[in-house]
Amino acid sequence: MSDPTQPVVEIAPGRVRGFWRGEPGAFGASAAFLGIPFAQAPTGDLRFAAPVPVEPWEGVRDALEHGATAQRGDTGITLIPEPSVPGESTLNVNVFTPRPGERDALLPVLVYIHGGGYVSGSPASPWYDGRAFNRDGIVTVSISYRLGFDGFGRIAGAPSNRGVRDWLAALEWVQANIVAFGGDPGRVTIAGQSAGGGAVLTLLGLPAAQHLFHAVWALSPAVVDVPAERARTISAKLANLAGVAPTREGFASVREERLKELQDAAARPDAQNPAAAMRGLLDDGLAWGPTLDGDIVTQPTLASITAGVGADKPLVIGTTDDEFTMVTDAAPRALRVVPASIALARAGLSRDRREAYLAANRAQRRKGTAAVLGRYVTDHVFRSGVVRVADARGEAPTWAYRFSWPSPVRTWALHCLDVPFWFDCLDDPAVAAIAGDAPPRPLADALHGAAAAFVREGDPGWRPWSGGATRIFGGPRTAPEIDPDGYASVRPLL
Repeated sequence: MSDPTQPVVEIAPGRVRGFWRGEPGAFGASAAFLGIPFAQAPTGDLRFAAPVPVEPWEGVRDALEHGATAQRGDTGITLIPEPSVPGESTLNVNVFTPRPGERDALLPVLVYIHGGGYVSGSPASPWYDGRAFNRDGIVTVSISYRLGFDGFGRIAGAPSNRGVRDWLAALEWVQANIVAFGGDPGRVTIAGQSAGGGAVLTLLGLPAAQHLFHAVWALSPAVVDVPAERARTISAKLANLAGVAPTREGFASVREERLKELQDAAARPDAQNPAAAMRGLLDDGLAWGPTLDGDIVTQPTLASITAGVGADKPLVIGTTDDEFTMVTDAAPRALRVVPASIALARAGLSRDRREAYLAANRAQRRKGTAAVLGRYVTDHVFRSGVVRVADARGEAPTWAYRFSWPSPVRTWALHCLDVPFWFDCLDDPAVAAIAGDAPPRPLADALHGAAAAFVREGDPGWRPWSGGATRIFGGPRTAPEIDPDGYASVRPLL
């Protein structure tokens, strides 16, 4: 006799068994199917290969626990609980659905790509559980992909951008199988935060991906377009550190753990010097991530979007107000005696731009040099990209927002703070560490509600970008909800 609390659905490779959270049929109940492989384990001969479809299986495969993650160990990098799961089969998806097996339900679908600077992060986070979106009639999928050198390093004799190919393979899996979970492959929204936000923008500008999704929401996107020569140089440094030839055979002879130990040293030889490392990040960007390979990624993301790729797809894009100001919190005393103009000069900003930027950020300047420098890093890495992408889209349907609510325990509207509001998972115990013991429920209702409306209808519910219109989430009560030019303070950097 079948167990009604463990639904079974039929997908292309075979049957999978999930589990219900709540009474089937009751309001808010949904089923979870965890760790379903969308490709074979990238080990052995497949370690540096493009993703290979899974072999069909007999019987019913349990999908009751999260699959293995490409992230190994507790990296301590992200502010989101993203556990590592040991194992080799790291290319998998998690599906959350209110109507498993109902092939005619055709509910809208949300596919989420995790962040972590393209070197860490995990789809197994309890924050990425799709329960709240399921409540709103949306099937939700979180996907994994190869990280760091394994996902993005340039290797002679191996396909480039393996992490990007993993995204494409996971989205192809969604197209082929999501109807079995009650989802509509013709209504797929992709979303991600930080590196995941950059990933969905890369996909938006990728001609080869256009048939795989229909709308995009980018949270705090970190867009990366690693030049081909830089990718080759860093990979050659890594080979030298590992004592092997910079070929597929050479790298395959080195343990995965050893390459992970060396990849930071190859990318950032001055990583022990925080100031130099920060200047390197501002000047060069992230070292691991989508590479301009002339094959999958043929031009920078912004150039592709400017050329009109993805213009038929609605886009919502936004950031928190102080993504990285937390980084300068550690040195407010040291920076107290340094004038803001000099600090910005040391960060590489020219005199004319310094003056214009400081004039546009007077309120931040009153908070001290550490606050100004943190805001500058935020603007350089994240917020300026919102303006560039939104402007590049022209008349294409685009909406911008800012998340402005300051954390009572972390001072700022910092990186990752918006994620539990977006997923409406404020009850998760780990939220208190970043948002305090009483995060405002109305703010989650507003942000999550906008996300759900966008996935269902292609419109988040406020005025589009034209002229800079920006929805402010969590701003002062006396401030307007819509700022006619919400990113004006960034424009001196453009």
